[in-house]
Order: sequence, then structure tokens, then C-alpha cells
Amino acid sequence: MRYNELGLVRLKRRVDFLRVARAGRRFAAPGLVLQVAEGQASGAGKGMEATVGIGFTASKKVGNAVARNRIKRRLRAAVTEVMPKHAAPHRDYVLIGRKATLRRSYADLLADLLTALRRTKSLAGEAETGAAL
Repeated sequence: MRYNELGLVRLKRRVDFLRVARAGRRFAAPGLVLQVAEGQASGAGKGMEATVGIGFTASKKVGNAVARNRIKRRLRAAVTEVMPKHAAPHRDYVLIGRKATLRRSYADLLADLLTALRRTKSLAGEAETGAAL
């Protein structure tokens, strides 16, 4: 499935990553770091009502290009499985890969993502009752 079929919009511009880092909430799990901010994804106005902006990054500290690309592929797979069902709409999310992202089992990575969503008050059911970011 493609991201836009799921209502997920990719964050690609540096300004979007900086805005999420500056204005949002953050939670560091063993397998990833999740940053969340109110959504202003550039593709959000293209006929989709409840869009979710998603960005992926991994710094050079985690390894060479092969390792960074593998980390981002694992994070994209986890997002494709978890976010359409559990992410709160109208938010932008940035997932930052860690060295442990390569070593963690896929089930643990999914659990880390769900825990991060819960701790940042970004689960779909809790978002309506929680306070604004």
C-alpha cells in the first residue's frame, strides 16, 4: 500500500522536520525516537480530511548508508502497520532511527511505536480527549 492511500503524507522538507522537533512532543523508546506536532503537512490540503504527516530520519551516528537505509525501511514497515489504525489525525510525526532499531525484533519495534504514540498522547482514541499539543 502506498502512503497516500492510507491517509499518510510523507514529510520531506527540512523545515517540516525542524517544526516538529521544535514545537512538538517527544518520546525516546529503545528502538526509535518519536516526535509529534500539530499537523501542517504540505500534502494535507489535497482532498484528504484526516491526514497524518510522517517523516523518517537516521543520523550518521547509527552507521553507514546501508544501515541507515535499512533502519528507515524497518521504520516505514512499522508505520504502515501501526499508524493507519492508531495514529491521531491532523498530526505530523517524525521517527528517528537508533542503533537498536537494527537489532530489535519487529514485534518489539511495533511495541515501541505503540508505546511512543501512547506516551505522546497521540493515539487515535486518546487524542480527542487529551489536551492540544
